[in-house]
Amino acid sequence: MSRLDSFIRRLEAQRRCLEHVVRLVAELPGPVFELGLGNGRTFDHLRGICPHREIFVFERRVAAHPDCVPDPEHLFEGPLEISLPRARQRFGATIPMIHADLGSGNFELDQRTSVYLATQLPGLLCPAGIVLSDQPLPYSAAEQLALPPEVESGRYHLYRAA
Repeated sequence: MSRLDSFIRRLEAQRRCLEHVVRLVAELPGPVFELGLGNGRTFDHLRGICPHREIFVFERRVAAHPDCVPDPEHLFEGPLEISLPRARQRFGATIPMIHADLGSGNFELDQRTSVYLATQLPGLLCPAGIVLSDQPLPYSAAEQLALPPEVESGRYHLYRAA
């Protein structure tokens, strides 16, 4: 498979998973967290599929298309090790949906990030809240959910908080 085909499949899986999880958490109140803004495509998509929710974005350093940058009140800029604890203090375990698109392609870095993120989730996700991640998470306190039928196993990862 070409890198282009792989990229297209990844984006299709991401879109299907986002839309699936938005439906699963529809009855849960609270904002959405987008971990990793990148160029802003998924943030822009989230604004369209859940317009009734506030979306808070976490990004080390913003470099997205100007139309896809949240206002300063909805942006946590800086390292996750600083921004996620601030968010935990502000919101507590009230978040129904967290999308983590933090993969870098560096296996060791991605593993460290996944382990760190898993330690933060219990203090952020509400009961029955869902995290969807491009990386597997060592989140043993959660139930791993099945992917939508059109998404290849291992392409994305969904976890529901207990």
